[in-house]
Amino acid sequence: MKILYFDCFSGISGDMVIGALIDAGGDSDNLVQELKKLNIKNEYELKFDKVIKNGITSTKFDVLLTHEKHEEGHEDNHKHDHDLEEHEHHDHRSYKDIVKLIKAAEFSEEVQSTAINIFKRIGVAEGKIHGVPLDEVHFHEVGAVDSIIDIVGTAILLNQLNIKMIKSSPIPVGSGKIHIDHGVYPVPAPATLEILRGIPIAKSDLSGELATPTGAAIAGELATEFCTIPAMTVESIGYGAGTKSFPNHPNVLRVIIGE
Repeated sequence: MKILYFDCFSGISGDMVIGALIDAGGDSDNLVQELKKLNIKNEYELKFDKVIKNGITSTKFDVLLTHEKHEEGHEDNHKHDHDLEEHEHHDHRSYKDIVKLIKAAEFSEEVQSTAINIFKRIGVAEGKIHGVPLDEVHFHEVGAVDSIIDIVGTAILLNQLNIKMIKSSPIPVGSGKIHIDHGVYPVPAPATLEILRGIPIAKSDLSGELATPTGAAIAGELATEFCTIPAMTVESIGYGAGTKSFPNHPNVLRVIIGE
């Protein structure tokens, strides 16, 4: 049975998951083709690069939003912060809209249910924090096109790699403070912490947000156990690069795939 282990020694985010799965042998051309089924391809471009993070060659995956170019004139209203660029200026989509989008795409049953379950986990957490029913949850940070791509893309790649079971290390969340839509919050952000309820969190002295809501939801929804590396014969290893850089710590997610 094919098993995948998320080794989150430097946290986990949606783009790190995609980068690591591609690095471990996922087919990026097939991913690009499959994602076209969502019918939002005029909203984004995808970029895959090889980068070196503290000596480790890894795959960096980026979603470039095409309409950001038209929005530069409206930037003055925002506190512009490089770390916030993914959080700020995308159209808001509700949980209902996102489910409709995924169902209309005619993915395989497995891909569809994986993607919807991950989104539901985020939606339930956001709804609880903001006090609104699931169907009315509007995804500010997560409704962004990049998170739709990250979550649906993860489902596509796991299916393509024929992964039957997923386990994960405990999740380090980082420390310090973060700027989000609603102001300055301690790390982990409220949604991330709610998503990780019932899941082992690892201590980390690194300053910054190591686990994003998308990353937390992927691990939280898909991993059957949070443990050290399980017994397996290792077949492939992938490293997905994050956006941050730390002096003595590679900001990568490692995935280990084996039988």
